[in-house]
Amino acid sequence: MSPTAQPIEKERLWNANYIKVMAANFMIFFSFMLLTPLLPIYLYDTFAADKDTIGIVLFGYAVLALVSRLFSGYIVDSFPRKMVVLFSFFIFTLFFVGYIVAGSLLLFAVVRTLHGAPFGTLTVGNSTLAIDVLPSSRRTEGIGFYGLSNNIASAISPSVAIWIYHTTHNFEILFWLSMLTALLGLIITATVRVQRRELKKPTSPISLDRFFLIRGWSNALTMVCFAFSYGVVSTYLAIYGRQQLGIEGGAGLFFLLLSVGLICSRLTGNRLLKQNRLTHSAAIGICISAVGYLLFAAVPNEIGYYGAAIVIGLGNGRMYPSYQNMFVNLAEHSQRGTANSSILVSWDVGVGLGILIGGIVSEHMGYTAAFLVAWAVNLTGAIGYFAHTRRYFDQHKLR
Repeated sequence: MSPTAQPIEKERLWNANYIKVMAANFMIFFSFMLLTPLLPIYLYDTFAADKDTIGIVLFGYAVLALVSRLFSGYIVDSFPRKMVVLFSFFIFTLFFVGYIVAGSLLLFAVVRTLHGAPFGTLTVGNSTLAIDVLPSSRRTEGIGFYGLSNNIASAISPSVAIWIYHTTHNFEILFWLSMLTALLGLIITATVRVQRRELKKPTSPISLDRFFLIRGWSNALTMVCFAFSYGVVSTYLAIYGRQQLGIEGGAGLFFLLLSVGLICSRLTGNRLLKQNRLTHSAAIGICISAVGYLLFAAVPNEIGYYGAAIVIGLGNGRMYPSYQNMFVNLAEHSQRGTANSSILVSWDVGVGLGILIGGIVSEHMGYTAAFLVAWAVNLTGAIGYFAHTRRYFDQHKLR
């Protein structure tokens, strides 16, 4: 082998382990998104749950995911990451059986809430594992591409779920399919090879910064606003389309168009990430997303419904990977897990609040009011980004 061959191999982005981690991430979100858009309909049809109740039941999942992610960053930084991922993947897979045996609304709510814990730990651990298997010179680019696995899963799985539901009217099939998909992801993860790293014992007392990246507080607050909007729209769009617009099964096409926008945006926006122009890329995405949420709220027909999906996808496809890189760039190398958990915690807080408040507002004021609230909160986040967050990041980034 020539002297120059080894460095080229080391800097290859698409190495086998990175592809496996991305494939496992695809399985996580495919199994997750098979259920997400149809759960409000399932709760309404099976248990006659009203909008308030649906919001509360689904909010519990976000709360447990949030709580687990608060500790997950510390766990994946302090213990062997692959073992953490494998264990959480196993528990995540096992919980899908709980949906099948849950015969009452209360039991279903308990299972759904508890399922949030392994999901929170798994997503933090797997995304940190992806950083570990990436060459350092391609890390920013690789983080951007990593999210494509979520996007492709989110494009395919809702359409598959809705087709199965309308063909069979049997939710149990979806629960089993989710479990088998997650099991496949677990098997793939078991084959990932990672370099053994030295686990450093903490020399300082327990502090909040071990569980949440304090330096990223400004990014976190604005991310909560962006996630709030997504939580409202993604949770209630299926039942809104059926009850208000007469669109049966429209959620599948919505998520497909959303993911097309996400994928196109990530592919075209990766040039800015490679140039490390993170704040510029985030700014473009934030502005586009704000337009998308306004379109969804202000145009209550199929044009607004499906058009907003593409626009929101284009915006979030630039905003989210830029923010993830910003969190990583605000953290020490020993805080990669904490940086990843911090952005996911921020996202969980926003989505959870969106689910809960969106359900309350839609119950008492209607869906249009709920979607307008989602847009207003998104706009608040955009103002906060341009007024403070962008400048704060430039002043405090470590690399």
